[in-house]
Amino acid sequence: MTNIAIIGDEKSGRTSLGSKLGKKGTDSDITLFNDDRHEQKYVYIDAKSYPKSLKSIVAALNLSDTALLCVTPNGLTPIVGECIVALDLLQLKRGIIVITKSDTSYQMEIDAFKEKLKKVTAGTVLENWEIVSLNTNKDASNAFEGIEELKEKIHKIGDEITAEQKTKDDLPPRVVIDHFFNVTGIGIVILGKVLQGTIHTHDKIGLYPVDKKIDIRSIQTHDVDVKKTGTGSRVGLGLKGLLERELERGFLLSNNELIASEFEIECTLSKFAKGGVQTDDVLHLFVGLQSDPVRVKKIMMDGTEKEILKAGETGILKLAGNKKIAYSKEDTFLFASLEENQRFTAIGKSI
Repeated sequence: MTNIAIIGDEKSGRTSLGSKLGKKGTDSDITLFNDDRHEQKYVYIDAKSYPKSLKSIVAALNLSDTALLCVTPNGLTPIVGECIVALDLLQLKRGIIVITKSDTSYQMEIDAFKEKLKKVTAGTVLENWEIVSLNTNKDASNAFEGIEELKEKIHKIGDEITAEQKTKDDLPPRVVIDHFFNVTGIGIVILGKVLQGTIHTHDKIGLYPVDKKIDIRSIQTHDVDVKKTGTGSRVGLGLKGLLERELERGFLLSNNELIASEFEIECTLSKFAKGGVQTDDVLHLFVGLQSDPVRVKKIMMDGTEKEILKAGETGILKLAGNKKIAYSKEDTFLFASLEENQRFTAIGKSI
């Protein structure tokens, strides 16, 4: 199964594109569009509440294996720039830039815009992404012209991702929760993604950061009951031994997670982080689908305490938060400063 984030400006046509690529499913601050018409299954995740909410785009990207960045021929906006920074920080190596609303421009202008995009993304993880143009105006005579070319490129990326996912099926199981609700006669049902490993019905598994054991009562993928499923699958799990009030988005089903509210992160600031990061600043920490405001208590660089970490520099941030976060040493921490126009600030790993 391939999970694909659809991001971009509010009026970039990303939602129309999602509805054309799949059938609308779960809808909250992110909207899922499911395409199970092929042997290879696809889930498209529209960051519905972005750019108003950073949580929406972070959730979409962290639930996905690849991304479609939607831009219009009208030109680059600060929001498109922010999307490029987020993708570069998270090092999402595979993706496609989709020039939407191609009916509003001429081919010569679109070709010139493609060259401009190549220059803007040079030196970022997007520099090797392919660029496709299509018309997302569903009322136009040539509505969604170009979408078949896009689908072919998505399927090619999907094949590569599926091969990688299979290599992770024997790892310890890890599932991230993105939605949950109570179903009469069943109990708590969670929706989420298998990040790695294989889960089975009747498995006993930990819930983090609550750190308690629960039972997997049932498993569904694309509304089909299954006995087991592996890496990359979107799942609905019936759980036993759990109350709805114990859950939050981003909680993990796993057998071994670290839990903390204070962190030491080896952190690299984006080259676009103009103000840098200073001691006593408050940053918004994202790891997976969990988030929390954290205060910078200390900055260390080459063994020396500093007052500021500047754009492009790498140092160690000692951070204090308000709640417990579950994570592993392999997880990527993403930071944002809500006071800046370019909100995504830095990326790092726990040490």
